[in-house]
Amino acid sequence: MQSLQEKYELLRPELDERGRRLWAASEALALGRGGIVTVARATGLSERTIRRGQRELRRPAPSVARASRRVRRPGGGRKRLVDEDPRVVGALEALVEPTARGDPRSPLRWTCKSTRRLAAELTRQGHRLSHTKVAQLLEGLGYSLQGLRKTKEGATHPDRNAQFAYINEQVQAFQRRGQPVVSVDTKKKELVGDFAHGGREYQPQGHPEKVRVYDFVDKDLGKAIPYGIYDLTANCGWVSVGLDHDTAQFAVATLRRWWLQMGRKVYRKAQELLITADGGGSNGSRCRLGKVELQRLADETGLTITVCHFPPGTSKWNKIEHRMFCHITENWRGRPLINHEVIVSLIANTTTKAGLRIKAALDAGQYPTGLKVTAEQMRTLNLHPADFHGEDWNYILKPRGA
Repeated sequence: MQSLQEKYELLRPELDERGRRLWAASEALALGRGGIVTVARATGLSERTIRRGQRELRRPAPSVARASRRVRRPGGGRKRLVDEDPRVVGALEALVEPTARGDPRSPLRWTCKSTRRLAAELTRQGHRLSHTKVAQLLEGLGYSLQGLRKTKEGATHPDRNAQFAYINEQVQAFQRRGQPVVSVDTKKKELVGDFAHGGREYQPQGHPEKVRVYDFVDKDLGKAIPYGIYDLTANCGWVSVGLDHDTAQFAVATLRRWWLQMGRKVYRKAQELLITADGGGSNGSRCRLGKVELQRLADETGLTITVCHFPPGTSKWNKIEHRMFCHITENWRGRPLINHEVIVSLIANTTTKAGLRIKAALDAGQYPTGLKVTAEQMRTLNLHPADFHGEDWNYILKPRGA
C-alpha cells in the first residue's frame, strides 16, 4: 500500500479526474481480489469511482461515449457533505461518544449504534445523509468496529507484584530441590448432553451435528465440574470430572488422586509439595475447610504442603489456565458433550507439541456444601504462616506428629 500511495502522489499533479480514475482502476485490476479496497485506501478515491474506471477500461475503445471522456473543471461536481453541512461531523461524534458528549436523552444512547440507526437519527436532526456516508465519516474520524477487551483486573493490591515475585521464588526453589510444584483450579462447568458447544469441527458439508436449541440443564445428566492439577515441571496433569459440588473437599480429593495416580510415581523421593492456587472458590485463601482437608492430605502422605495464593483479581495468571485448560477447550471445540464418558475421553486425549499429557477420571463422590469448621478444629492444624502475607496468601501445613 505504501508504494501505491507514493506512486499516486507522484502522478496526481499530472493527471486529470479521468486519468486518476483510470490509473486507480488499472492498479486495482492488477492486484486482483481485494484490489479495489487496497487502492481506495492508498489513494483516498472512493470504491465507486474505481469501479466506474474499471467499467470504462473493460469497454472496447470505439464504444466509449464522448460524454464519458469529458473532464470536469477544477472545483466542479457535487460538493462534499462536510462542506455543505459543517455541523454533521460534530453531531455524529456526539452520537457515538458514549459519555463525553453523548446526549442522555438520545434514544441511540441505549441501543446498538449501527450506521443505519446513526443515519436515521442524524436525518431526524436535520442532517440528510445515507448509512454509507456515515460509515465513511466514522472511518475518517478514526472509528472502527471493535469488541470488548478484558484488561481491567479490579482493584490492585499494593503487594500484588511482590506476591508474584514471592511465588516465582518458591517455584524455582522447589524445582531446584526436585520437589513437585502444581497449579490447581476448577475449569468452567459444562452442560452434559447434546447441547451446542463453542467452536467448529469438520463434518460432511451441509450435515452439521444436530444439538438442542435451548440450554436447559438435563435433570438426569446435570453438569460436569472439571477440576485440574497441572504439574509445572513435568508438563502433565490430572483432571477429575465431578458430578456434585465444587467444594474444598472435592478439590483436595482431586489432589489426592493426582498424587496416588501420577505424582508419587514421578517424585519418588518427594518430601514437600508446592500448590499455587487462586484466592477464591474451592481454592479460597480464607476457606477453613480447604486447610482442614489439606492437613489431612499432609498426614496421609507425609508431605509438607506449601500453599501460595494469587492476589485478588489475578486468577487468569494461574499457569493451569493457559498451559492445560486452554488446550482442553480447543480439543472439544464444536463437539457436544453428550455424556460423562465423552468428557473424560476428550480431556484424557488432549495433547500438545510441547508434550502435554493429561489423565482424567470421573468422580462420582458426594461433596455437600455448607460444612462448618470450628475454631477448635483450626487449632489442631499444624499450620505455619509464612513471613510474607502468612495470614492470608502463604502458609505451610506439616504432617501432624512429624
